[in-house]
Amino acid sequence: MDQLLQDFSPGLFFMQAIILLILILLMRKFAWKPILDALQTREDGIQNALDAAENAKLEMQNLQADNANLLKEARAERESMLKEARDLKTKMIDDAKTEAQAQANTMIAQAQAAIESEKKSAMAELKSHVAGLSIDIAEKVVRQELSNKDKQLELVASMLNDAKLN
Repeated sequence: MDQLLQDFSPGLFFMQAIILLILILLMRKFAWKPILDALQTREDGIQNALDAAENAKLEMQNLQADNANLLKEARAERESMLKEARDLKTKMIDDAKTEAQAQANTMIAQAQAAIESEKKSAMAELKSHVAGLSIDIAEKVVRQELSNKDKQLELVASMLNDAKLN
């Protein structure tokens, strides 16, 4: 170390210091600035990529929320359509039952009317038949009664007696 101090030259020291400062200034202007600019550009690119990734993430969350809302709406619409279909089915079944009941009641009423008509027709025919039989029987009885002269007189007398009583 002693030798270093003995060989020390202030002029050389200042010259080397000036060369070092010039070298540092040149390095700063031609090397450091482009290196720092490249680093800054890279840092900006990374920051832009991170921002874009964050925006994409937010957009993805919005899309997922929209998809969830669309899915809810679709499910609600499907449920509404199914309920409407069930209501329509129930109404159609009820209408068919009502119509069938009305037709059955109409058919029953027609059948009862037909039965009543047939009954009246049968009663009229039966009365006619009974009247014919009664006339035939009365005719036979009157012939038998009027075939004998004594019986004829007796009949006239009984009729006269009945006429006086009334």
